[in-house]
Amino acid sequence: MFGADKGVADKLDGKKLKIAIVQARFNENITNTLAAACRAELLRLGVQEAHIHHVLVPGALEVPLALQAMAEQDEYDALIALGCIIRGETYHFELVANESGAGVTRVGLDYQIPIANAILTTENLEQAIARQSEKGTDAARVAVEMANLLEVLS
Repeated sequence: MFGADKGVADKLDGKKLKIAIVQARFNENITNTLAAACRAELLRLGVQEAHIHHVLVPGALEVPLALQAMAEQDEYDALIALGCIIRGETYHFELVANESGAGVTRVGLDYQIPIANAILTTENLEQAIARQSEKGTDAARVAVEMANLLEVLS
């Protein structure tokens, strides 16, 4: 069993993995930090620089479509979704948060590819700033661990 037989180091070994990152530009000051933390952790986990493909899209609603296009290429072991949605005064926050999240999940299930969803949904800028580095790092770790798990399960 993956969880019982493999150590944490094995689960987080990215040496053989190809990973794609889709980053939303909206709230770019936050998403750039998410992306930098994510990339740094992928490299620390052994993913080769040449095996990290990073693309930018306008906003969180565009992330699932880019993820789908990458999943269709069948070149990646895992995908990572990065974005930042900050609550405003209108219902738009709920729409973007719900639809982007549902789209990311659907792509992962439809293509049977792990997707680490690090699209932040926060009440304000301060909450986003407080989470940007940690969630970028977490996304890298989730992508690597899940890619290795799916390799064992398939």
